[in-house]
Amino acid sequence: MMATRTIITAIPMLMTANSLERPNTAVGMTQSEAASLYRLMTWLSPSFPIGAFAYSSGIEWAVEAGDIGDAVSLKEWLSAMLTDGSGYCDALFLAHAHRATADDDHRLLADVAELAAAFVPSRERQLETSTQGRAFIEAARAAWPCGGLEQAIGSCRGAAIVYPVAVGLVAAVHAISLAPALHAFLHALTSNWISAGGRLIPLGQTDCQRVLAALEPVVTATAARAMHATLDDLGSATFRADLASLRHETQYTRLFRS
Repeated sequence: MMATRTIITAIPMLMTANSLERPNTAVGMTQSEAASLYRLMTWLSPSFPIGAFAYSSGIEWAVEAGDIGDAVSLKEWLSAMLTDGSGYCDALFLAHAHRATADDDHRLLADVAELAAAFVPSRERQLETSTQGRAFIEAARAAWPCGGLEQAIGSCRGAAIVYPVAVGLVAAVHAISLAPALHAFLHALTSNWISAGGRLIPLGQTDCQRVLAALEPVVTATAARAMHATLDDLGSATFRADLASLRHETQYTRLFRS
């Protein structure tokens, strides 16, 4: 009986840092890879409490104006937003926030946070990205505490930590690689846009999934482009989407906050 207790007591001592990198044959990945996947799936799921369901990024006005009226036009609108609009810009901000945090470059992280907070076309988009960023930080801080998180937040020098910067910062602190973080973020962003469009047009669930499937190569290409872009490559050309965000502020009847 004593020998059994000794073996059981010794088991936790075998869980060294190296053991986290050994493949877990049950799941086909290391424990650190499994932990990263688990956290990304949690943080970027619709159930994570950032209130993303309340925002449409101007899609509500686009539907009202007749720019979006079916699955095809929704897909084309979102493809433009991902390629040349806020999707690409947010992905770029996430990438640079992640790298600055991982490199402990506090000055660069502060500059990225400040630029990202200013790089929005309307009051409602500012509300959308800053509110979600703040909620993301607070939820991660409360449920997923991690060494270095407070220091990274403090290095932003009081600037509003907008949503993509928050995701990049938290992912880097948790040692989650940039590439999967970027793909997961863009998938979540696209899924939320489709959800808004599906409720407004309206579309059935199958049509929404068809739009999401059709946008897969666009999401992949946007993530790859953002991975290698510099801040000098920042820019957008989706003027109609920016106008939709501005017009939504005075739209007579609204379901969404942006």
